[in-house]
Amino acid sequence: MRVLMVLESSFPTRGGGGAESQLATLSGGLRRRGVRVVVVTPRRRHRRELPAAGRHAGAAVCRIGYPPLPGLGALVLLARLAMLLIAQRRRTDAVHVHIAHHMALVCCALGPLLGLRVVVKVSGWWELDRGLLAARARHSLRGRLARRLLRRAYAFQAISRRVADALQEEGFDPARIHLLPNAVDIDRFRSHAGPGQAARTAVYVGRLVPEKGLDTLIAALARVPDLRLRLVGAGDCLEALRAQVRELGLQARIEFIGHSDGIAAELAQAHVGVLPSLIEGLSNTLLEYMAAGLSVVASRVSGSEDLIEPGKCGWLVDPGDVDGLAAALAEAAALPRERLEAMGSAARSRVARYAGLDIVLDRLLRLYCGDETLPAVRAAHLSGG
Repeated sequence: MRVLMVLESSFPTRGGGGAESQLATLSGGLRRRGVRVVVVTPRRRHRRELPAAGRHAGAAVCRIGYPPLPGLGALVLLARLAMLLIAQRRRTDAVHVHIAHHMALVCCALGPLLGLRVVVKVSGWWELDRGLLAARARHSLRGRLARRLLRRAYAFQAISRRVADALQEEGFDPARIHLLPNAVDIDRFRSHAGPGQAARTAVYVGRLVPEKGLDTLIAALARVPDLRLRLVGAGDCLEALRAQVRELGLQARIEFIGHSDGIAAELAQAHVGVLPSLIEGLSNTLLEYMAAGLSVVASRVSGSEDLIEPGKCGWLVDPGDVDGLAAALAEAAALPRERLEAMGSAARSRVARYAGLDIVLDRLLRLYCGDETLPAVRAAHLSGG
């Protein structure tokens, strides 16, 4: 089997991104099953050091060049994508598009004509709040055309219940919507009891950007004197967050680690994972926390609300709620070690059942093969033990 994975951002990307990380996880797992993966991505102007063709994470990578001209550049990119699909049609079994945006429209328009099954992944807030599926675009000519073309997809991968519900509200056929989360390679992480030091340590892994709610996290931590925090990642908010830490006098308890390629090792130094995001689709970081055997304190957003069972494997609080977040962190800091370990074990078991790499790959391969027996969103769920 040969699958084209279509991504609108650079691959690989500097510093890591959710879609790029997920694509690497899937392509590695598919390769181990004997599936040939070709990643199709734009050759961005700021990443000219990347060749037009290469390999990464076990997959061949085809980067489509285009002129750096507003409007015209996008048209050239989409035209070249169309030509690539036509040229590759006889050697390709399925196309998996990793965001419902402009490149997805080309794939959906041509897929049925070329006999290609096109699976479109809808990740959530970006497409539904800012992109082609945003409510404000619903009645525009561009929005109506985008919806018409997207409806030609063979299937939609909705990575959370909230995303699946939104697609149905937009009028997409429920029989084509499959509730299928991002995947996590459980074997990359080991379940652990947390470090041996007395001080409880929380960890955040991800970009330091406004939508991650890290100012709320720092404000909440100021009210929990028995908890330390490690922030792993980089981003535009770094200096503002450092200033907030200094203003609150938390330098001794909050450590900025920067970008790390050793996420499993970083998680092994923590007792609890924290994800205070204001918006998400389904966070890869959440999956990694749980795979590492960490209980999780997270905001009640798309994806997190599907996987975290409050009181069993973590805590859910309202986005931006400093009081609620502080209360959850204080409870995590005060729990007996045995109870915290039991919650972490429950988290690992839960994510393995619902988002383990092999489980997700089994369902994706059935979609790629056109298995009509695969249950759609009406039968799929993430609830239960």
